[in-house]
Amino acid sequence: MASTSVFMATGITQLPSFNKSSAFSVRCMSNDARSASKTPSPSPKVSTKFSDVLAFGGPAPERINGRLAMIGFVSAMAVGLSSGQDVSTQISNGGLSVFVATSVLLTMASLVPLFKGVSVQSKSNGIMTSDAELWNGRFAMLGLVALAFTEFVSGSAIV
Repeated sequence: MASTSVFMATGITQLPSFNKSSAFSVRCMSNDARSASKTPSPSPKVSTKFSDVLAFGGPAPERINGRLAMIGFVSAMAVGLSSGQDVSTQISNGGLSVFVATSVLLTMASLVPLFKGVSVQSKSNGIMTSDAELWNGRFAMLGLVALAFTEFVSGSAIV
């Protein structure tokens, strides 16, 4: 079966009815080519162009937003537990300036290695992987929005 896409379906015996004897699998053609040649592929070059690093699908935006969300969620919960303030009260009582300062500092600290050509994947190992950081950041973003929404709906601090 010839295909120009990255993924290729193999082993489909019957389309209308999927019984236990028919198997369906999806495999990546690039992995097949690499395993067939038995030579390790060179690590991809990391672009250091400003437009590539900060592109929508680039390495910086989601990581920076995730890191800020992780700090924001933990900070909002800690201040909420210690003082009983909700998120909007925390922001109005000087939290906005702390947020801006933290955002600038964390953004610069995240961008410097990327502009030097260091990839996030090359510095991650064990349980502290780049994928784990992405998922923790995504959950922190959802948690921060859920915290603010819950406090808005209930009219009081969640803690």
